[in-house]
Amino acid sequence: MIGVVITTPLQSIVVRQDRDISVVRRAVSTHAERLNLSVLSRTRLVTASSELTRNMLVYGGGGVVELKVYRDGERLGLGATFADQGPGIDNVEDALADGFTSGVGLGLGLGGARRLVDQFDIQSSEVTGTSISVAIWLKDDGR
Repeated sequence: MIGVVITTPLQSIVVRQDRDISVVRRAVSTHAERLNLSVLSRTRLVTASSELTRNMLVYGGGGVVELKVYRDGERLGLGATFADQGPGIDNVEDALADGFTSGVGLGLGLGGARRLVDQFDIQSSEVTGTSISVAIWLKDDGR
């Protein structure tokens, strides 16, 4: 888990079908705008969230996305946790490597999603499924 205080749980979204990906995208965009993230940061988080939600749906059979505001000292960020109870990821390091693909999704893969955000944490096992937490921080100029 990302090592910061969760100041505000914002929204929980159950993901069961393809149209839920759009629900997650809209929610992330709305909360990012409310937090005053820059357009670039908002786009990065929406894109990563879209990829992670699709992966959760395709490989984990669906799950739950939790949106949160994080605080780390003086800085604020918007974060999301994508949790499923699927079979887990066989080899997390391989899945995070450049060039790894399953042939579906946006083509970013986990590695691409990790590069889009400021903070990324993944836990996966065949017993508990996969949980991925990401965050984008407001920059020093407040964006």
